[in-house]
Amino acid sequence: MSAVAVDYSDIQGLVRFGYRKMTQAAYVLVRVKNSFAARKWLRNAPVTSAVTMNPPPSTALHVAFTSAGLKALGVRDEVIAGFSPEFIAGMTSDNRTRRLGDVGSNAPWKWDWGGTPTGDDLPHLVVMFFAEPNDGGVEALMGRTMGAEWVDAFTTIRRLGTENLDGVEPFGFTDGISQPEIDWNEQRDASAPALDYSNVVALGEFLLGYPNEYQKYTDRPLLDPSKATEMLSSAEDSPQKKDLGRNGTYLVMRQLRQDVRAFWQFVMNESGADPAAAERLAAAFVGRKRDGTPLVSAQSKAIPGTGTDADSIRLNQFTFDGDASGAACPFGAHIRRANPRNADYPGHPTGLAKLLAAFGLGRDAFREDLMSSVRFHRLLRRGREYGPGITPEQAVQSAPPNDPERGLHFICLNANISRQFEFLQNAWIANTKFSGMTGESDPLLGHREAIPGCPVTSDFNLQTAGGVRRRVSGVPQFVTVRGGAYFFLPSIRALKYFAAEPV
Repeated sequence: MSAVAVDYSDIQGLVRFGYRKMTQAAYVLVRVKNSFAARKWLRNAPVTSAVTMNPPPSTALHVAFTSAGLKALGVRDEVIAGFSPEFIAGMTSDNRTRRLGDVGSNAPWKWDWGGTPTGDDLPHLVVMFFAEPNDGGVEALMGRTMGAEWVDAFTTIRRLGTENLDGVEPFGFTDGISQPEIDWNEQRDASAPALDYSNVVALGEFLLGYPNEYQKYTDRPLLDPSKATEMLSSAEDSPQKKDLGRNGTYLVMRQLRQDVRAFWQFVMNESGADPAAAERLAAAFVGRKRDGTPLVSAQSKAIPGTGTDADSIRLNQFTFDGDASGAACPFGAHIRRANPRNADYPGHPTGLAKLLAAFGLGRDAFREDLMSSVRFHRLLRRGREYGPGITPEQAVQSAPPNDPERGLHFICLNANISRQFEFLQNAWIANTKFSGMTGESDPLLGHREAIPGCPVTSDFNLQTAGGVRRRVSGVPQFVTVRGGAYFFLPSIRALKYFAAEPV
């Protein structure tokens, strides 16, 4: 447990709030044109904190930097070197294209932005605007913020607009249902083995400078005290150092184009033009019905952190423990891959059985210990949809000329990009061997490209209660990556440090 209570005034509000009432949003990707002017703009930027206000604000603004952006701002190399290797190297570096599934039509050289580690399409900053529709909405907020100082400071690469689809993602499914509950007060003992699934996750999984699920502090820049670092807090795990990372986090952003028409036309064709059967197959791909109801039944035993109201219980009060065969929710369904809802020890063993389980012995089922405990790999999602909504009935019709693009600006927050986002993307979403399967990747996010040792990645298997398995073959690629980058979302104090003269 941390020695000092969380200072919400030092945290950018995006970490704590999803801004549901701020239905308008825009993400502006920029490069630093003039570092002096950029620092001046940052010193005056009305960045929103995580302090609860009554009434809540009607607008919010947030700023995050790529490693190239910190360098362009004038941050010293030795300071940048303290950040994580994956953040410094970037999303398209080294072997990350293979690790993230960014091959074939997802290859970075085909992206609209961010596709090259040093190219002019790689943003230095993302400035995020959120607003309620009243009083001019997001356009008015941007007008007040992007004045002459902005023009002197930045070159705009791209403005990414969003669409309010009333809580439904472009394929037509209720979205944003399952989010981890952050243990802000650090009341949960993360050092104790998790025998049951919990939705409560250690604060240090989402904010740097606090203990994570391993009860360790994630590496981040720790600086020698100086006049320039006076505004920074001391590090809890190294009090003689100033903590540049504390109350900050890493922000992963990926623009995902969704081919809604291909999705619904495929499930309709596979279902013999039977709309009810098409709905069932689409739900099997996702793991939920379109209204968000999971394909496995809610359980009577309460799951900490999933809420207590009727909707929360219906939509989130479940695990896959009672569906060991995958007959209710397929093993390869999107929600089962993205959050297996497992604990540290499969099957809830005690005594000798627990000891055997720790060594991978005494399993009752083949799939029990094939996946890492989910508590070490959670993400806090903050993305927004873009493009106009379309119903399944409309989607199965021929596309009109200039059919607009639809998709998701995927944004997630995590303190460890490698162990959280990259692990989930590689080991669970893109992995054709997930949960002992073969020949299939995530039905929504999979790229369908042949990979070494697995020439087929486009299958999807449906297990029935009677034991007869149905295989759906030739599943198309429904989602294509159009851009992406790794950002650091600093604390308010760290932002002031970056904006100070000199850095």
